[in-house]
Amino acid sequence: MADKEATVYIVDVGLSMGQRHNGRKQSDLDWAMEYVWDKITSTVALERKTATLGVIGLRTSGTANELGDEESFEHISIFQEISQILLPDLKNLRQKIKLSDTDEGDVIAIQMITKYTKKLKYRRKIVLVTDGRGSLDADGISEITKKIKQDAMEMVILGVDFNDLDYGYKEEEKDPGKASNEETFRALAEDCDGAFGTLAQAIQELGIPRLKTTRPVQTYKGQLTLGDPLQYDTAMCIDVERYPRTMVRKPPSASQFVQRSDLSNGHVSTQSSATIRGEGDGGESGAAMHNPNGLTSVRNARTYQVIDEEAPGGKRDVERDDLAKGYEYGRTAVHISETDENVTKLETQAGLELIGFVPWSSYERYMGMSVSCVIIAQKSNDKAIMALSSVIHALFEVESYGIARLVPKTDKAPVIVLLAPSIEVDYECLLDVQLPFVEDVRHHKFPPLDRVLTVSGKVLKEHRNLPTDALKTAMSEYVDRMDISTFGKDDKGNPTEYMPMEDAFSPVLHRVNQAIRWRAVHPNEPVPPPYETLTRFSKPPEELQLKGKRYLEKLVAAAEVKKVPPKVQGRKRNRDQMKPLSGLNVDELLGREKKSKLSRDNPIPEFKRMLDFSEDPNAIQDAAKQMATIIEAQIKDSFGDNAYGQAIEELGVLRQELTDLEEPGIYNNFVRALKEKLLAGGLGVERRDMWWEIRKNQLGLIEKGDGPGKSPISDVSQEQAKQFLSSK
Repeated sequence: MADKEATVYIVDVGLSMGQRHNGRKQSDLDWAMEYVWDKITSTVALERKTATLGVIGLRTSGTANELGDEESFEHISIFQEISQILLPDLKNLRQKIKLSDTDEGDVIAIQMITKYTKKLKYRRKIVLVTDGRGSLDADGISEITKKIKQDAMEMVILGVDFNDLDYGYKEEEKDPGKASNEETFRALAEDCDGAFGTLAQAIQELGIPRLKTTRPVQTYKGQLTLGDPLQYDTAMCIDVERYPRTMVRKPPSASQFVQRSDLSNGHVSTQSSATIRGEGDGGESGAAMHNPNGLTSVRNARTYQVIDEEAPGGKRDVERDDLAKGYEYGRTAVHISETDENVTKLETQAGLELIGFVPWSSYERYMGMSVSCVIIAQKSNDKAIMALSSVIHALFEVESYGIARLVPKTDKAPVIVLLAPSIEVDYECLLDVQLPFVEDVRHHKFPPLDRVLTVSGKVLKEHRNLPTDALKTAMSEYVDRMDISTFGKDDKGNPTEYMPMEDAFSPVLHRVNQAIRWRAVHPNEPVPPPYETLTRFSKPPEELQLKGKRYLEKLVAAAEVKKVPPKVQGRKRNRDQMKPLSGLNVDELLGREKKSKLSRDNPIPEFKRMLDFSEDPNAIQDAAKQMATIIEAQIKDSFGDNAYGQAIEELGVLRQELTDLEEPGIYNNFVRALKEKLLAGGLGVERRDMWWEIRKNQLGLIEKGDGPGKSPISDVSQEQAKQFLSSK
């Protein structure tokens, strides 16, 4: 279980915080809130009830606290009581934290955290953000220090333009009152064994991603055995525990939401395969149902259908309980009942059994099929610790790996793992990684890279697909000049690795988190660019690129890199066609003849070929008319929806070709007529399912525009095209 946390942020909102200093375009309050909002939203993202925080306003216009009747506690307001913060609380805080119209107030506000945490085990922390320009009553500082130490609180004081020699900042011509308050704050932080610094450093460090600390979760707890302990007394049994060593951390994924349909008159939510979860479903909280953004969560609804000639559309809905499980066998399905399905399951018992040993040289890195895990002896079991240590040292001394059969839990599928010894200064363990079974290995043959084998078996060392000696030399020199293994500099200026693992953060993960935190507080402002820490390694260092530019030019010359021939405009309405480098007419060489009539057996290639030879608009219209006739015939003659897939493919080709030929009117007229026939039963029977397929594949009207699937000469607007597809 994670530690309980209680953090109180004390924000100075006095009138002086509205000023701008040192060339900043934003006020001191807005600048300070960048740090506060980042910390608060990071706590919200944890989604932990034990991660609580509160916010207090200092030098506020009014007074809102339990001790407000006393003079020392005036102009102090509690914006947020200590609790778990959610998104609605963030929005309320954003409305409350505003610049006040006074410069009066004090900094006595630790009773709030003491009242909440009481004597319970909490990590208590107070963060004060101020510019140090208000009046300060220093008479009770000693009592504050005593109370903070007594309750084991952590005190952090960050000041706007405070002097910090360690960071290398000093404000010139500092106001005497601010300088005096700054020294008082510094003494308070030092006496409390807390932290004191300038706000500029804290904001700069926001760009360094914060790593998430996770508690290890056991994936196996049992015995490591060598031999059968049930039959032999000499079998080895060691109590061990297994934990993940490396795991892939993925960015948060977006959930499905839909606009509430009851927010405004006439607004209807978009239809999809997901249905809105209503109040009667019992699966959604009131907070989600009354989301301030007007969104509500959705849930998926799945239906099962079987072919039924007598049912409308040729299909009938069935319940999931009526379905039977089957396994594909050739082109048929073999049914296995639930009672017989146990035959397919392998009954296993949880265990980790050593089945052999192999030398280090027999294992290749590509054999690993999983993330690595660590195996340690059972905690507080001295006998197991000593026994496992003996195994680890024995494997290390003979330079061997252990091969073991692992069943994490009873009735789980067994896996084969490789056990590697790991001996560090402060701990010893076994590292394991899953090995493949014989069915997991795929053997592929590739041609050699250093020679060419002809059909007759002749070996060629010189070929246009093989690099020359000059190309190899040029590539080697360029790679040497772009080497970053020693491009970096350490604190003493000595060469070191440019991109150490501990400084390489996942750009996607932390960029998504940055965007979510920003949007939670600033719903209408553009998301700021990513931090420099995330983009630092996205391209080679400029200094290295300049050094390697000359060698890159030599490499381009040695490889004879040439530009791809540009596309030439065809004779038919900006239709692109590739011009062969040889200049030969491929159609004439192959003797392809022009066709004037499409066949139903192979309409798509014949339709494209007919358009390639057509230059007259009447010929294009005739080809489109033939294709439309074939599409309607396939829909009409389709048994259920068997031919819908082919009709959709043909309709998509027709739409694409007429868009490229700048003939959107031909297609739009056809698809309008097709819609009427489908909905009115003009193609034999009602074919509403086909219209649903057309909507799903976005094969509606060609709208006016320059993007893909659009035509600049179309007379259909975006709203008309959208209405055409959305209407039934």
